[in-house]
Formats: sequence, structure tokens, C-alpha cells
Amino acid sequence: MAIRLKPLAEQVVVITGATSGIGLVVSRNAAARGARVMLVARDGRALEQIRDQIIAAGGVAEFAVADVGDAAQLRAAGDAAVARFGHIDSWISNAGVAIYGRLLDTPLEEHERLFRTDYFGTVNSAETAIRHLRERGGALIAIGSIVCDIPTPVLGAYAAAKHAVKGYIESLALEVRADGLPISITLVKPSGIDTPIGEHAANHGSGEALIPPPAYDPQLVADAVLHACEHPVRVVTVGGVGRLQVLAGVHFPRLLDWITPFMRRKLYDRETPKTRRDAVFAPFDEGRERSRRERPRRVSLYTAAQRRPAGAAAVAVLLGGLAAMLWSTRKTRRR
Repeated sequence: MAIRLKPLAEQVVVITGATSGIGLVVSRNAAARGARVMLVARDGRALEQIRDQIIAAGGVAEFAVADVGDAAQLRAAGDAAVARFGHIDSWISNAGVAIYGRLLDTPLEEHERLFRTDYFGTVNSAETAIRHLRERGGALIAIGSIVCDIPTPVLGAYAAAKHAVKGYIESLALEVRADGLPISITLVKPSGIDTPIGEHAANHGSGEALIPPPAYDPQLVADAVLHACEHPVRVVTVGGVGRLQVLAGVHFPRLLDWITPFMRRKLYDRETPKTRRDAVFAPFDEGRERSRRERPRRVSLYTAAQRRPAGAAAVAVLLGGLAAMLWSTRKTRRR
């Protein structure tokens, strides 16, 4: 079935995790482009402030307080969007938390809570979104990560949850297409992005948590997400360096062994005391799009090329050639 998505200015867009980072940038951009937005997060006070800011800037917005890990709360948020705006056209599953620390040092209750938010939050979003989209059609967009595809030190629990998100979303997309539903399902895989995620994370390290380098500007993710609201896209990676990291990790797994000690050092600033609170169990310090210290990359030619058919073909050829070269080199070394 051909899937037709509306122009963003004609859409009602639901965004989870809307009070900080990628979700906040997406919310403001969607409203600025004419979409009616339903902001969803745990912090009602921050949601109200952001809604009012969007309205003051000429946009249309409403909010619903919900924990994405609670299916009933998220269903109520979806119903609130329909009650306010009449329907839903795009649902962006973005809410997430992180834990910085060795897996064996991670408290079980934190690990379980991370999966409740990052993985089951995606599951709950998908089930609610499809209930509203199956007749009218629309887009479901899930925010994954490049660590959907590779393991990572320090952020191991986060990587495990994102692996699960990838498996769920890509399998769900197969089922939805087989059922002929007019729903576009997209998995967005950002590289390291300059958001407050490190400051909001549970941190079991020896200093302030940092963004995995190199950090890209969250505007690049917002551009990719809003493109997927209007154009059926299966997968998009934000940040060419991240895509190269995945290729290297897949074809040269021993490279990950070599860089793990280096990455552990790069993910902590031992000169700065770590944040003593985190957002794993409850929100705090919301309302910020970016971290306080990164200097992000504001351009990704790789990501931009994916939005153009000719560019996407060129990227595919380039990456295919690179993969073939890496594979050939690997086989030669084995001999």
C-alpha cells in the first residue's frame, strides 16, 4: 500500500520526552512549521512553560503529563491529543534515560527502570500510535541510537535497551507492512548528540558524564525526524562519524576492545564533580535543548544526503564500497 503523509503544517504531532534535548528541539521546530503539537513528558510544570512559549511564538500546542513506561498513562495522552485536536498524524517516540557506569556496577532497579522507559516506552508509544493511525494513516518515528548496532563501554545498559528498540521497531514495521496498514515506521539512529542526557543520567563514574564524541547538534536530529513525518523512511542515521563507527565496529570487532579504555576516559570529565541527581526515576532540570559544555557539529553531509534519492544512492555506493574494502581486508588478515 502506498503511504501518503501530510505536509507538516497540516499535521497533529505527538512528541514524548518533549521537555528537553531532542524532544524539545523537535517540538519547537514542528510548531514553528505549522504543526499542532501535543507535548508529553513527566514534568507538568516544564510542559506548561514550553507550551506557553510555543503559543507565544505563534504556534499551537497542548500538553499531557505521562510516564511512557506506564501504558495506561500514555494511552490517556493519546486520547487527550485526539480530544484537543481531533486526530493524530505523527507520533514521535523520543523519551529516554541513560546510565553511565560498568554493567556489573549498575543497580538492578536502575537497569530495570531504564528498560521501562527506553524500551517499554517505545512499545507503549507504538501500540498507542497504531491504535490511532491504523485507519487514517500517518507516521510512527522512534528515536534509537547508533548503539542500536554496536556495543559500547560505560553506556552498556543504554546500548542494550537501544538494541531492543531496534529489534522491536524493525519487526513491527514488517508486521505493519504485511497487514497493509497505511503507516510509515521510521527508526532514527543519532550519533552522539549535544543534549543534557549526560547531566540527566544516573552516573556511577568518577566525574561529570560527557556526550560520546563527536557531538552533533540536536537540530540535525530534528530535521531528520520532521522529514520522516512527511516522507516514508525506514531508517536514518544522524551523523556520518557515527555511521563509520558502526561499520568499523561490525567489521573490526577487536577495534572495540582496543578503544574501550579510551572511551571510558572520554565519557567522563574527572575535573568536574558529577551531578548528584538523575532523571532515571523522576524528572529534573528540564527545559534545556543542549548540554552546558559541548561544541557540537552543526553539519552532517551524510545525514543530508540520505534525504535526497540521488544522495542516498551515492551514500549507499560509498558505504558499500567501504564495507567491501573492510571485509576484503579482514579476510586477507585472517589468511
